[in-house]
Amino acid sequence: MAGEERRSRATEAFYGRRHGKTLRPLQANALDAVLPDLGIDISTPAPSDLSALFSAPITELRLEIGFGGGEHLLHDAIQNPQSGLIGVEPFINGMAKLATALAATPRPNIRLYDEDATRLLDWLPEASLDAIALLYPDPWPKKKHWKRRFISPVNLDRFAKVLKPGGRFRFASDIDTYVNWTLLHCDAHPAFVWKASDASDWRQPYPDWPGTRYEAKALREGRTPAYLTFQRV
Repeated sequence: MAGEERRSRATEAFYGRRHGKTLRPLQANALDAVLPDLGIDISTPAPSDLSALFSAPITELRLEIGFGGGEHLLHDAIQNPQSGLIGVEPFINGMAKLATALAATPRPNIRLYDEDATRLLDWLPEASLDAIALLYPDPWPKKKHWKRRFISPVNLDRFAKVLKPGGRFRFASDIDTYVNWTLLHCDAHPAFVWKASDASDWRQPYPDWPGTRYEAKALREGRTPAYLTFQRV
């Protein structure tokens, strides 16, 4: 029982508040219109072939956890229409921002989930994803809050379960302690290897990287982002 309680706390603590400013009518209407169609329902079993979730032909499946306002996810969907993208964001205002963009220009290769990402990871079939991205996650900078960081042994186990062999996990952050934390945790996990041969591999943004609001803020404030890529062995 105690183990289950610890597991529950670990899976539910990675994000903070769910609501920000009151949504504008346009955003609220877009959320009401888009989420029922694109939202993933985990109360039913996952399809054995996740491409069935999408109305467009899909050749690969990727997951972005905590997409913020959706800038990267939307850019990715436009640049890679053959990729099925699942975006997770429990912060209502971020979800509403992306929903507004999707209401104006639908993207058939996007599906959404607005709850705890760990629940979705537990629902997904084994070896069903080609890639996972965790970009500028909440760093929980105070040491007493480090246990709330998304990267943990139990969540890396989840990643290992749903990633295909050879699949990749991308992690970007401007917080040195969280970058080091992630390197140490992934190095200790038998399912992941860090794909870096020299400094440019983690100092240069990913190919076709559009930038994010969080990255722009980090650069303005003099923090250097790191872009890590780990491979599922």
